[in-house]
Amino acid sequence: MVKAIVGANWGDEGKGKITDLLAEDSDVVIRFQGGANAGHTIICGYGKFALHQLPSGVFYPHTTNIIGNGVALDVPKLAEELRRLTEGGVPAPHVIVSERTQLLMPYHVLLDACEEERLAGRAFGSTKSGIAPFYSDKYAKYGIQVADLWDETRLMERLEAICTLKNIMLVHLYHREPLEPKALFDTLMEYRAILAPYVGDALTVVHQALAQGKRILLEGQLGSMKDPDLGICPFTTSSHTLAGYGTVGAGIPPTAITDVVAVTKAYSSAVGAGAFVSELSGQEAEDLRRHGGDAGEYGATTGRPRRVGWFDAVATKYGCMVQGATEVVLTAIDCLSYLDEIKVCTGYEVDGKVTNTFPVPALLDRAKPVYETLPGWKCDIRGVTDYTKLPQAARDYVDFLEAHIGAPIKTVSTGPKRHEIAVRK
Repeated sequence: MVKAIVGANWGDEGKGKITDLLAEDSDVVIRFQGGANAGHTIICGYGKFALHQLPSGVFYPHTTNIIGNGVALDVPKLAEELRRLTEGGVPAPHVIVSERTQLLMPYHVLLDACEEERLAGRAFGSTKSGIAPFYSDKYAKYGIQVADLWDETRLMERLEAICTLKNIMLVHLYHREPLEPKALFDTLMEYRAILAPYVGDALTVVHQALAQGKRILLEGQLGSMKDPDLGICPFTTSSHTLAGYGTVGAGIPPTAITDVVAVTKAYSSAVGAGAFVSELSGQEAEDLRRHGGDAGEYGATTGRPRRVGWFDAVATKYGCMVQGATEVVLTAIDCLSYLDEIKVCTGYEVDGKVTNTFPVPALLDRAKPVYETLPGWKCDIRGVTDYTKLPQAARDYVDFLEAHIGAPIKTVSTGPKRHEIAVRK
């Protein structure tokens, strides 16, 4: 059985906790896309951890945790995460880094920062983690696979070719010092030493697990709106954030995926630039941000304040559709308990016409939210695990959302801790 867990919105939906929960019942957990530009926050018996590269199954001794070939592997950040697990008393996890995974290089981070600086007011809101330059190189066939680290002749030839190309941009466009192939080679030898205990033939491991009927969890990063094809282009990430990409980024056959769990938050939040139709501002936004999550609405990677807004049923319906969601998890409903009334965006007004179909980016910038207002419940529901014990107004809110997003909400998260969930019958 292969289950994918993905975000239905802009990322930041609370996938970390749900992934951790699902990993408990999984044999193999695979990160299949993205890099260290976004993280999953996990609160477990060992404490609170922000994972950016490691799969969320690392807290369970029975799981095999795979960094798949679709990931942008930032080796220093991987090493730092492993160190923090050790310092936190977490037993050494079973981690396999696919030999086919490509390496995020120091010049990717440099080029990312240079381009955002050049764009200035037209910047895309990058986390400057090197993600766009990494995936550009990958598809232009200038990437370096983990396996290349053990073929020094091939590696040096590739580095020389890469530096010839990159130095034209660095010197003449960005006015920076040129790259030195030998210095990059030395850095990669340091990476090789870090990775040596973990590198393996992940593809074979995955297909053996499939043949043995093991439970496999595909762990996605960010959400539907950040997909470069189907999201809010160009304010997206540079890898595909959809469950369907798990078949490529993890080496899973398309026919093997049985379930797609889409996670959405009881309100909306996002990091980065781009259209966000139901966004709030001023004190209303600050109040929601302050009540949101365990430590407020601040990015796990960047620490910067997230943009927040009312639940967007138009975007979420679309997000669940493109993910192929078989079920939905609604998170952070407890964060709305302070409100007398709660708005839900159920339509967009575009050029004077109201639609509940998510528009293409060229029209999205002109969209205005159409709201319906529901009563709040005005009582603390954090930690409630019996769905029937939730206030009627809270259950009505869940019913209302489900009716508008076109996918069944089977689980409702009522707090940040691992088992603070209520299963909806």
